Amino acid sequence: MRVAAIDCGTNSIRLLIADATDGPRPVLTDVVREMRIVRLGQGVDATGWLSEAALERTFTAVDDYAALITQHGAQRVRFVATSATRDAGNRDVFVAGIRSRLGVEPEVVSGEEEAALSFRGALNAAPALAPEDRVLVVDLGGGSTECVLGTPAEVIAARSVDIGCVRLTERHLGSNPPTEAQQRLALRDVDDAMDAVARAVPLELTTRLVGVAGTVTTVTAMALGLTEYDAERIDGTDLPIPEVTEACRELTAMTRQQRAELGFMHEGRVDVIGAGALVWGRVVERVAEATDGRVSTVTASEHDILDGIGLSLVS
Repeated sequence: MRVAAIDCGTNSIRLLIADATDGPRPVLTDVVREMRIVRLGQGVDATGWLSEAALERTFTAVDDYAALITQHGAQRVRFVATSATRDAGNRDVFVAGIRSRLGVEPEVVSGEEEAALSFRGALNAAPALAPEDRVLVVDLGGGSTECVLGTPAEVIAARSVDIGCVRLTERHLGSNPPTEAQQRLALRDVDDAMDAVARAVPLELTTRLVGVAGTVTTVTAMALGLTEYDAERIDGTDLPIPEVTEACRELTAMTRQQRAELGFMHEGRVDVIGAGALVWGRVVERVAEATDGRVSTVTASEHDILDGIGLSLVS
């Protein structure tokens, strides 16, 4: 079966067209995998509204995606929208625009369902896991972050919190690099959010930490010293926590020009990666603290909610 999945987040919109095999562990074979930075959630944290310019950028991308879906003959299509659309007072305009372009009803999913889809996508592509493994998957997006703890067989607990690279950039980080005062305000929000996560998710049970989405993979590229973005090199890379947090600090401390000159940096992430790195560095530290250092490494995955959406069309 050929399926098409679209993940529309706060910062980017992504398309996966894949051939899928059914079974206990379905396999997706990529036909098309694309990502565009459309910044749908620009200004949403402050205004509660999707701007006309952001909608126009997103609809233009969806028109192109619709043509690719038709060209490649996908039999099933699912469009999932997350944090920015959940928060928007005019999301009905967004929903109507997507419906008219794709012929399917876009789903504005809850944070809990977003977390479950991210977990499924990440674990389905992970190396063989033992039944006793307790994997914490963290999906760090533009508007929200999902933390999901589970085993290869089930989700134990999940929590979605409103911290992300776009949201915190707009809320607190007015300069590149951010000032110490700006960073303190952002980290206060991250700590408050992680306190909420800890009340819902038993972080101390974690045996493996997996990070997904663009901020995580960009930080991983930085830690690896890549000169250009290499998804195959990044996917599945397991790094010591001190190397990850150091890469986070380096990215946050850079000027906009320095970030733009990094060969692996997508131009749409230049303005927001500082906030993303702040979030990721603190999340990693909090997990290490919660497990008394038993979790000492972080795995980056290129497989996330987009793969989870694709898999949901199979079973």
